[in-house]
Amino acid sequence: MSYNQNLKDKYCDILNNLKSSGLFKQERLITGPQDAVINVEFPIGTPEMQVINMCANNYLGLSSHPDIIQAAHRGLDEWGYGMSSVRFICGTQSLHKELEKVVTEFLGTEDTILFSSCFDANGAIFEAILDEHDIMISDRLVHASIVDGMRLAKAQHDTYKHSDMAHLRKKLEQHKDYPRKLIITDGVFSMDGDVAKLDEIVALAEEFDAMVFVDDSHASGFMGKTGRGTHELCNVMGKIDIISTTFGKALGGASGGCISGRAELVEMLRQKGRPYLFSNTLASVITAATLEVFRILNKSTERRDKLEQNTIYWRKGLSELGFVLKEGDSPIVPVMLFNAKLAQEISYDLYQEGVYAIGFFFPVVAQGQARIRTQLSAAHSTAQLDKALLAFKKVGKKHGILGLSKEQLIEKYGL
Repeated sequence: MSYNQNLKDKYCDILNNLKSSGLFKQERLITGPQDAVINVEFPIGTPEMQVINMCANNYLGLSSHPDIIQAAHRGLDEWGYGMSSVRFICGTQSLHKELEKVVTEFLGTEDTILFSSCFDANGAIFEAILDEHDIMISDRLVHASIVDGMRLAKAQHDTYKHSDMAHLRKKLEQHKDYPRKLIITDGVFSMDGDVAKLDEIVALAEEFDAMVFVDDSHASGFMGKTGRGTHELCNVMGKIDIISTTFGKALGGASGGCISGRAELVEMLRQKGRPYLFSNTLASVITAATLEVFRILNKSTERRDKLEQNTIYWRKGLSELGFVLKEGDSPIVPVMLFNAKLAQEISYDLYQEGVYAIGFFFPVVAQGQARIRTQLSAAHSTAQLDKALLAFKKVGKKHGILGLSKEQLIEKYGL
């Protein structure tokens, strides 16, 4: 059937239903570099506003760091713009091998393989190391990229309730006869900001002879005493079989990702990882800039320390104002609203007050779990956080939600 008016009308109806239900997502246009304060057009085409950015993954404030920008320029000049090839043909430079070595040393693993994104890394791993005789057991709140990666694998799949170790034990007992068992979790869960119980997960893995996979995209560079990630925070460095992470968040904020872990598992990806075998090499300019990120992190923990201080300050401020927050210690601090339309309205009102924070709702989060996900950066000053708190107070008062419990919010606005 050719694309006709009936098909056009059908898709337009779907989009209109998203708008009427408060689930339609709109892009904002940022007219300058990523930072703690940014210039934004919203709606696109209207005069730009300068706003405090409370929703970027720029945890360490490195996205516009002058040394990283300079390193990117050098990388472009010395190594060229792109490789026009995949790694195993003619797409591997010494620069890529250097970054793999640096990441391996930083994470305390045996080997590392680069991908053009962490989404690609998660799409590669499960199919490459498991077959139809094996079992994947994943936390029910793992990232969408992990879900998609698991769909590509022939292995069987089961889930355990979010961070419920008794339920994970039950699943491991149920599946104890599978030759290879892989426990799959995020390190920091991106929507809720809570940390996986990796010490307990590792103990269960050792008891049941299972492997452990952790996506540490929202932890690498700043969680743990020296920023190595959740495996450092939970005192299980060297005990995680597979770590995936991104260079697109705290580690420079551009793109690219990796799998780091047991040497033989990394080698399996070099031989069988489809996004590695059939996607272009990570651009040299990003590789060079990411190396500079690790040089900065290896010199000092100053940025992760500042981020930790900002996180404590921000969470305390929001709590004292009377907002419902998800518990946690990470720089992801969700303000729970439960109603999608309310989340969108509060996001818009915050923008008018000079604070950029996006409403999250289904299908990004579960139905009835709408929120404003705020994220802290080492680049935020205390004065900026104070200004943002005043905006949250004003908008919260306007909507009459300050001091309301979860039950009261749902009763007032519904799900």
